[in-house]
Amino acid sequence: METTPTSSGSSDTPASGAAAAPDTSRQVLTFMLGPEEYGVDILRVQEIRGWEQATPIPNTPDFIRGVINLRGTIVPIVDLRLRLGMPARPYGPTTVVIILKVVSPLRQRTMGVVVDAVSDVHVVSSRQMRAPPGLSSIDAEFVMGLAAVGDKMLIVVDVDELLNSGELADQASSSG
Repeated sequence: METTPTSSGSSDTPASGAAAAPDTSRQVLTFMLGPEEYGVDILRVQEIRGWEQATPIPNTPDFIRGVINLRGTIVPIVDLRLRLGMPARPYGPTTVVIILKVVSPLRQRTMGVVVDAVSDVHVVSSRQMRAPPGLSSIDAEFVMGLAAVGDKMLIVVDVDELLNSGELADQASSSG
């Protein structure tokens, strides 16, 4: 028997602090960057598109590939490899753009991230999530946690932190 939270339920800890946090699950879309498998909350994914050339925007960081017109909406495209400080790789037949909903304190916007390939969808429970060890080449602030799924480890990315930080937020706010 599967249980799901009710609409009146909250993920916050009760004020008394006496009850343990419930084991909540989320679906995670996984994708590849080199040999590593990463994941994002599937509720943030709007669509997955094959790679198409973006219109470059002058004076933007290298990881911003440009913008595309998605049914009348101008969508900035970020190369996730470059954003995370990984070496560039030529785009191939499995390269895709994941269109994501990104939330900041001021607004919600649509952005795309270029990844090497889409992998799978996994259900990840809060009990499977572990804090990042701080030894990664990517900033721990961008990582929600690590999740063991079968015999592999997923790096679950916080898209809001990743796509709202530093000069990327400045670029997005000046273009939107």
